[in-house]
Amino acid sequence: MAKQLYIETVGCQMNMLDSELVVASLRKAGYELTDSAKNADTILFNTCSVRQHAEDKIYSALGRLKHAKTHNPGKIIGVLGCMAQKDQKLIFERAPYVDLIVGPGQLHQIPELLEKIAAGDGQQLEVSLDRKAGSRHEVEQSFESYDPLRDPSMRPTPFQAFARIMIGCDKFCTYCIVPSVRGPEQSRPASQILAEARQLAGEGCREITLLGQTVNSYRHEADGRMWRLSDLLVALEDVSGIDRVKFVTNYPKDMTDDLLQAVRDLPKVSTYLHVPAQSGSNRMLKMMKRGYTVEEYREMMSRIRATVPEATVTSDFIVGFCGETDEDFAETVELVRESRFKNSFIFKYSERPGTKSADLFPDDVPEDVKKRRNNQLLAIQNAISEEDNQPFIGRQVEVLVEGPSKNAIKHGEDERPVVQLVGRTMCDRIVVFDGNRRQIGQLLDVAVYDANAFTLFGSVVTSHVGPEVYSL
Repeated sequence: MAKQLYIETVGCQMNMLDSELVVASLRKAGYELTDSAKNADTILFNTCSVRQHAEDKIYSALGRLKHAKTHNPGKIIGVLGCMAQKDQKLIFERAPYVDLIVGPGQLHQIPELLEKIAAGDGQQLEVSLDRKAGSRHEVEQSFESYDPLRDPSMRPTPFQAFARIMIGCDKFCTYCIVPSVRGPEQSRPASQILAEARQLAGEGCREITLLGQTVNSYRHEADGRMWRLSDLLVALEDVSGIDRVKFVTNYPKDMTDDLLQAVRDLPKVSTYLHVPAQSGSNRMLKMMKRGYTVEEYREMMSRIRATVPEATVTSDFIVGFCGETDEDFAETVELVRESRFKNSFIFKYSERPGTKSADLFPDDVPEDVKKRRNNQLLAIQNAISEEDNQPFIGRQVEVLVEGPSKNAIKHGEDERPVVQLVGRTMCDRIVVFDGNRRQIGQLLDVAVYDANAFTLFGSVVTSHVGPEVYSL
C-alpha cells in the first residue's frame, strides 16, 4: 500500500513551487497525496518566516499534532522551508516530536531523509550554511537550486505554472529575513528555464509566472553572452503553447528600459508589474535600506507609464516601521494617491529576529497606530482600485479562464456544467462570469457590465451565426 503524504504550504509563490517539487519527488518514491493529515503517514509543513503570524500558525499546527504522534509513533512530521532554515534546532526544542527539519536549499534530500527516519536513524536536520559561515561560493553551493521534477496536481490550475529563474537575494533590506533563509542571489541558466517552459507547455500550461525574490535582477552569463530578464522574455516568446508570461517580484532599481520595452513589444508578456515601494518616506526607505529614494521610485513609475501606458502596477507597503511618524505615513499616502496602483499589499511591521532592523531599531510604533494606518491606507487603495476599474464597464477583455469562482466553490456549485467562472486579463485583473466548465483553460473574450474594487463582472462574448442566404 502506498505511503500517504499530507503537505501544507504557507507563504509566497516560491513556497508553492517548492511544495510542487517536493511532492513530485515523493510521488516518484512511492507516496500518494492525501488531503487529510489524520490519514497521512508523513505530514510536511512548508513554512514562511517573513511575518510572525506565519510562524505562529505553523507552531500551532505542530502543537495540535502532539497527541497524534503519541498514538502513532510511526507517523513522520517534518518542517520545511524558510522557518526551518531560520529556527533549525529550536523547532526540535519547541516540538520534540518533529522528525524532520529541512531548509529550502536541501529539499531534494527529503526522500532520502524520510527513508533514514523510517529506518530508525532518529531525527534529521539538513539546512544551508549561514551566510557568514563560509565563502560566497560555499554558501551558494549549500543553497542548491532544486528544480528536477514537476507535479501538475499541485499547481494553481492545470493551465498555469510557476518557473523559478533565480533563488536568493542580495538586497539585505533591514526588515527582511529572506537573504538569510534563501541565501545569496543566484540566477539559473537560460537554457534550463527554456527547457522547463517547453516541458510545461507540453503538459498543457498556457501561462507561466517567472519567480525570483527580485526577479528583474536576473543575470546569467553563458557562452560569452549575458542574459537579462528582457532576453529571457524574448526567448520565451518562441515557446509554442505558452500564451502568457508573467514575472514577480520586481525591484525598483532594476526596472530597466530594456525590460519595459520587452513588456511593451512582446505579445505574450503580461502588462502586469508588481514593484514594491514599501514606503513613501525617504527617511523610512533609508532605515529600511531599500536602495532608492521616493523620487527615484516616481521616476521609475513615469518611465513605466510612458513606455507601457496600459500596464497595471501593484505594490507592497509596510506601515508602522520603526520610528514611523504621522508625517512619514502621510508621505506614503501621497505616493499611493499619486501612483494609482491597481492594488497594494499592505502589512503592519513585524519585527523578525535575525534582521538588521531588529538589532538596530526599536519596534516603537504602537500596535493600535499600526492597525489604524493599515486600515486607512487600505481604504485609500481600495477606493482608487474601484475608481480605476469603472472605465472597464462596457469594454471587452480577453481572459484566461482559471476555473470555478470562489463563490461557486463555496456554494458547492463548482461541479455543475454551467457555473460561475473566474479568469484574469493580460494585466492581471480578475473577471467573474457565467460559463461552461469546458471553457476552463481557454482564452475568451468577456464583455464587462459591472465592477468593484477587486473584480470585473462580465458575460462571455458569443458570435451568432445565422442561416446562409443564397442568391438564385
